[in-house]
Amino acid sequence: MNKSRFREQLRHDEGVVPHAYQDSEGYWTIGVGRLIDERKGGLLSPKEIEYLLDNDIERVSIDLQREWTWFNDLNDVRQEVLANMRFNLGLANLRKFKRMISALERRDWVDASREMLDSKWATQVGNRAIRLSNAMRTGQWDG
Repeated sequence: MNKSRFREQLRHDEGVVPHAYQDSEGYWTIGVGRLIDERKGGLLSPKEIEYLLDNDIERVSIDLQREWTWFNDLNDVRQEVLANMRFNLGLANLRKFKRMISALERRDWVDASREMLDSKWATQVGNRAIRLSNAMRTGQWDG
């Protein structure tokens, strides 16, 4: 089989869609006709999941470095907290945490931690917010 030619045939016949969509039968699909709908046995392999996660982590890191010049000055734990929030919220919604960001710029970890918990996000994610807030305050992961 000429895999290169076959690849181009599939790209032509299936189309290339950079987001999840429902195919003509209503099943969730991504990319070049890749079935991911569990109703039909679709799934991602562990390697594919790790590949996507690695790309997401890289994108999140670049976003944060571009957005706030002081991000690289934070210790690893506080960088990870912000990255976790960016991953969950998206950059546009993370920007809305203006008082938290202001506290981070001042290196006021207690105030930043408090602002994290004083949000709709904290009520939505529950224990995640508590864990991240504690890590922001202390600069360390518990246990």
